[in-house]
Amino acid sequence: MSLLEVSHLRKVYTPRFGGQKVEALKDVSFSVEEGEFVAVMGESGSGKTTLLNILAALDRPTSGRVLLSGEDLSALPESKMAAFRRDNLGFVFQEFNLLDTFTVEDNIFLPLVLAAKKYDEMRLRLEPIARTLGITELLKKYPYEISGGQKQKAAVARALITSPKLILADEPTGALDSRSTDELLALFGTIHREGHTLLMVTHSVKAASHAGRVLFIRDGEVFHQLYRGDAPNEAFYQRIADTLTILVTGGERQ
Repeated sequence: MSLLEVSHLRKVYTPRFGGQKVEALKDVSFSVEEGEFVAVMGESGSGKTTLLNILAALDRPTSGRVLLSGEDLSALPESKMAAFRRDNLGFVFQEFNLLDTFTVEDNIFLPLVLAAKKYDEMRLRLEPIARTLGITELLKKYPYEISGGQKQKAAVARALITSPKLILADEPTGALDSRSTDELLALFGTIHREGHTLLMVTHSVKAASHAGRVLFIRDGEVFHQLYRGDAPNEAFYQRIADTLTILVTGGERQ
């Protein structure tokens, strides 16, 4: 069974004071296997952000289902939603979402603090993650004392600390310079090889070329998908760029 199953997802927004309804998602279906690294691409307004919010259990679909390890997210009561997100999902945001009044270590610990874990357990979880990400020397610093690339590494550590079933990344390279982008994508590769499942929404062809599969969203539907296979990053980059050209110019599915 797939780790994540998305079936005939539809989302319609109704303006509060009347007006025309907006159909953000029309009919989206796909699945993600455990250990996959999937990128989602599409123009602004294509529905990919709405899709991510529904996968993150931050929004509910108008119709359709999202199953994570067989559990229907839309059937979860609001009272259990926050705990479900904390225990099953890891999040990496474009703007890092770190608290400047907390040290890097405390920012990373925050999901475990909310889950009432003991300090010794939190330290044991953090040590190998910090070594892998190369942030051990940064843990006692504050976010305003470190670079954007280092902040994003801290955000990745926070996403990993709960051992989530699925890591969701929203434009994770969008606020980074080219060097920090390369470092982060290399880390995503390491995390993926360790068996973690990642789904990343991105505008960046370079970022998407590090994934194993790319889903293209257009007008609220899955327009096309590409599998890397054995292709190197450079060849996969070109295939992604060619598909985006077709998507943007209104071409037909390949």
